[in-house]
Amino acid sequence: MPRRPHLSMAARVAAASDVADLRRLARKRAPHMVFDYVDGAAEGELSMARAVAAFDRVEFTPRVLRNVSEAPTEVEILGRRIAMPVVLGPTGFTRMMHREGERAVARAAARAGIPYTLSTMGTTTAGDVAAAAPDGWNWFQLYVVRDRARSLEMLSLAADAGMDVLVVTVDVPVAGARLRDVRHGLTIPPSLRWRSALQALRHPAWWFDFLTSEPLRFATVDGAPGDLAGITNMMFDPSVTVADLEWIRSAWQGRLLVKGVQRVDDAKDLAAVGVDGIVVSNHGGRQLDRSPTPLELLPSVVDAVGDRTEVFLDGGVRSGADVAAAVALGARACFVGRAYLYGLMAGGEPGVRRVLDLLHTELVRTTQLLGVPGVGGLSPDVVRLR
Repeated sequence: MPRRPHLSMAARVAAASDVADLRRLARKRAPHMVFDYVDGAAEGELSMARAVAAFDRVEFTPRVLRNVSEAPTEVEILGRRIAMPVVLGPTGFTRMMHREGERAVARAAARAGIPYTLSTMGTTTAGDVAAAAPDGWNWFQLYVVRDRARSLEMLSLAADAGMDVLVVTVDVPVAGARLRDVRHGLTIPPSLRWRSALQALRHPAWWFDFLTSEPLRFATVDGAPGDLAGITNMMFDPSVTVADLEWIRSAWQGRLLVKGVQRVDDAKDLAAVGVDGIVVSNHGGRQLDRSPTPLELLPSVVDAVGDRTEVFLDGGVRSGADVAAAVALGARACFVGRAYLYGLMAGGEPGVRRVLDLLHTELVRTTQLLGVPGVGGLSPDVVRLR
């Protein structure tokens, strides 16, 4: 039997048939501690597993004999049209996954016609993201820190970079227990200890990039300690309440989303104070384990807030079919995090582009097979949770 020709990592990224393929490639390229930072979650990782499993419970109920020769994916969110109902969510330490980090992700998002959200814990400045993707719709994510002057400075830098949507994350009053990171002794930046030195031998491409690129640092919160829990517990303000949103509103002239909503009554309170959007999210299962599953909670939140604010979903999205299910259940769009990081780890910007191409192709195919005229035809009567 003839041997299959050896394919380069770039060729394997381009040939990936789904996000699971890219996850496997990411695991091969990145050291264990880096892969596990992305792939892991809090404590027993039940919340993360349940978020993914909820999409496994989706059952579509397709219509037949419908004209689906066209299946447009464009939607309007926050007063602006995007190419498909996907937002690339905020992720910390992104240059740890690949030397191009946030710049690569922002460029891929701009090419795909969807928003990219820069994290407070990002490793690239807002100005550098804007320079890398000047035609993209770039957003900024805020953790309210104890030093309010620093929070104001972050908002000013984001606004100066042309960012007009602020995503305030509210589910991190203290650090979650991410046990994979604890077991690896992960620091920011990663330190070349004896264990990581052994990993360097197995993942030379990643280590070469890491050791020859600009030093990994927090672009917005310089001076933070190296350990992840220490960063959170030293800087983030656990006293933040709904009342603080008024203070944020006074300092921010653009749209305001609140991410990390896990209860219907909290969603009602936020809608009452007039936020522009709510992101139903449990932080990818990285904070409180056994927290509500976003997809299961989504319909109740949508029913509770009505048309008073836009509702987004974050958590467990791995395919265009997942996006279709969430939109059918009422989400305006889905935030995606781990999926694009797998692509970034595996192949840099081309890896992120491959993820977005896959999501778009899968979304188009799913709507056509459902017998609906594109994303605009998705509704609760074509999907249910078994």
